[in-house]
Amino acid sequence: MNKNISRRSFGAVGAALALVAFDPVVRGWLTADDMKYGGSALALDLPHFDGVLVTDAVSLDGAADDFGHIVHRRPMAVLKPANTNDIVKLVKFARKNGIKIGPRGQAHSTQGQSQVAAGVVIDMNSLNAIYDVRPGSAHVGAGVRWIDLLTKTTAMGLAPPTLTDYIDLTVGGTLAVGGIGGQAHQHGLQVDNVLELVVVTGRGSVETCSPTHQPALFYAVLGGLGQFGVIVEAKLKLQAVPGRVRVYTAMYSRLDTFLSDQLKVIADKRFNYVEGSAVPQTGGGYRYQLEAAAYFATGHEPSDAVLTAGLAFDAGTLAKSDVSHFDFCNRLAPVVAFLKGAGLWAFPHPWLNLFLPRSRAQALIDSVLSTTTDADMGGGPILIYPVTRAALRTALPVVPSESQFFLLSLLRSAVPPTPTQAQALVTKNRTIYETVRSAHGKRYPIDSVAMNRRDWELHFGAIWPLFDGAKSYFDPDNILTPGQGIF
Repeated sequence: MNKNISRRSFGAVGAALALVAFDPVVRGWLTADDMKYGGSALALDLPHFDGVLVTDAVSLDGAADDFGHIVHRRPMAVLKPANTNDIVKLVKFARKNGIKIGPRGQAHSTQGQSQVAAGVVIDMNSLNAIYDVRPGSAHVGAGVRWIDLLTKTTAMGLAPPTLTDYIDLTVGGTLAVGGIGGQAHQHGLQVDNVLELVVVTGRGSVETCSPTHQPALFYAVLGGLGQFGVIVEAKLKLQAVPGRVRVYTAMYSRLDTFLSDQLKVIADKRFNYVEGSAVPQTGGGYRYQLEAAAYFATGHEPSDAVLTAGLAFDAGTLAKSDVSHFDFCNRLAPVVAFLKGAGLWAFPHPWLNLFLPRSRAQALIDSVLSTTTDADMGGGPILIYPVTRAALRTALPVVPSESQFFLLSLLRSAVPPTPTQAQALVTKNRTIYETVRSAHGKRYPIDSVAMNRRDWELHFGAIWPLFDGAKSYFDPDNILTPGQGIF
């Protein structure tokens, strides 16, 4: 390598000059000029990519960040693949040379999960083709955002059964972790609504898998935190949906009544969507807001009396509004636009996302809220809503064993936005997590909790040997997605 080009300045020239080799001595990428003027004798020719491998500072700095803005692990390069074969070539090259790699979508995780220190990040956003949409299914590239898929399916009266609250995320990204939303009590998580996957395994093979063809790979990859393969295509379930949604909100002074009503409405499936939140009150304490939605067609409006019958919300707090199905699913867009415009989107987000067993939910929520101040949240919401375990059909993500469980999400922002404040909240997350774990709760691992291998063994519990074995088989050189810190 040309000694006049430092590793820092190398990134700048790499953006403009084609990369042709990798130097395992300095762990750096080489251009044709570098090779001409003194490249290492050990330099290894790169495979030819139809896409582009970049090492410019802007790309590397971007790949060393995520929505959390807490952890920063800088890669050596970012691959923007043009096709599946580019990923195959990278995986095979990485296996031979001991290079860690990992896919990245919108990087909406909060603790560096999609980052790869001194390795290669695969920017999956370039694989964003929507190949086919028909009644019952959609075939898409892993880099497709759910909002783009919904835009196309809405015109056909179709939609994915479950959507996350924020839909500007990639299909591959949410399928790697689970994908939870307010429809999950009926339809399961997003991983429960997948018909087929195309995956590049850690061995470098391209595999098509489904519940009936290579099911071991299929169920390992869905919710598998990127440990076994890179999802490159997915065939997703679609359902017919009417074009309108009636949204109801109501307030509760008592947590037990709020939780009981949530369980009541998911048991009888009167609503298509059920979520809720804890709302801090002036002077301390919380009230609780139920949010529920019913889909309907124009001219066939739902009965408010039927849908709210038997619910014990506080008198005078029931409100309703009618919106289009698309606008309902994209309801966070104005909030996100405001946060970005005000610069708040760039604040650290030390989130905490927990699954609580039903039998312990009230006590655990009371405990968490009693030690959570307004300053701890930085204006972020606290979500609380139930899921029926019978609606889940995949082994991952791991959830409590009871028939119902609750999601408790502390969607924190660090205010002031300093590393000290962010780390203080990460430390609080760890304390809360240990309390929840001791009560047989689980994490939804997109959040900010530092974990070691023993923590992961406890997290996966009885299925840890299967998870560990699948890693050894599908990614024998342990090159995939190191940011989760599992292996």
